[in-house]
Amino acid sequence: MKNPRIITEGLRFPEGPVALPDGSVVVVEIESGNITRVWPDGKKDVVAHVGGGPNGAAIGPDGKLYVCNDGGFAWTDLGGMLLPFGPHGVTQPDDYTGGSIQRVDLETGDFETIYTECDGVQLKGPNDIVFDTAGGFWFTDHGKVRLRDRDRGAVYYASTDGSSIREVLFPMDAPNGIGLSPSGDTLYVAETHACTLTAWAVTAPGVADTTGVVPPGGNRLCRLPGHALFDSLGVEANGNVCVATLAEGGITVVSPTGDVERNDIPAEAFDPLVTNICWGGDDMQTAFITLSATGRLLAVDWPRPGLTLAYN
Repeated sequence: MKNPRIITEGLRFPEGPVALPDGSVVVVEIESGNITRVWPDGKKDVVAHVGGGPNGAAIGPDGKLYVCNDGGFAWTDLGGMLLPFGPHGVTQPDDYTGGSIQRVDLETGDFETIYTECDGVQLKGPNDIVFDTAGGFWFTDHGKVRLRDRDRGAVYYASTDGSSIREVLFPMDAPNGIGLSPSGDTLYVAETHACTLTAWAVTAPGVADTTGVVPPGGNRLCRLPGHALFDSLGVEANGNVCVATLAEGGITVVSPTGDVERNDIPAEAFDPLVTNICWGGDDMQTAFITLSATGRLLAVDWPRPGLTLAYN
């Protein structure tokens, strides 16, 4: 990672970065419940306070920001680092009421909730989101951890008007990052605890080929050894998948054929909870990376351009 620079500090567990054409980057602040715009000079403007735990975010076909709200976490402040869990790894907070999908007007700050359940099943911890060119969106539900049990996760597909949501992939082990190949014919999902990246063929909008021995099928591209954990992801223009890697503090780049490349956060900016990546700039080679434990937004010169998303 070349030319690292901290764009801003003091964020309350930033995630879901979205680079906008005016040079600003919108991030969520999971702990504070805010949607925040970060300007190139480091200035921060709160766009909206949506409450709960805003997590992944993406621009939809109407220009609005669609947000996966995980419902909040139990938090631990460990020597200046903010961690999204309490004792014994419990993530579900005492005031938890469930997760949701929200839509935010970036101009006015107005927001609304468009989904809280699917076929009577409550959304537990919506995490990351990606739109396809048909105008629908895929999202992961990471679930919550309680003292003696945890939720089984899933991947959903939904329309923006609140009229249609369906479960596509289930069960999954804490699905987190989600993305589409440049052609839109492959869906990628990172599972946190297993530290795996799996690919599914997309056969129609919101339809994945789940052929396989172990539900929900798919082709496993990568599984990291050791204590690493996968978080959210972005896709390069050439089809590589860039997965934020917790504990090791870096970005793991996985090719469509499963080749793996490690990219460490520079030592001067190290954070154990590197949670997401997006790209901006005229050449799409400025990578914006959320350093969540220390509350910073990092920019680096990336060796290859990121994928221009459907409605960004």
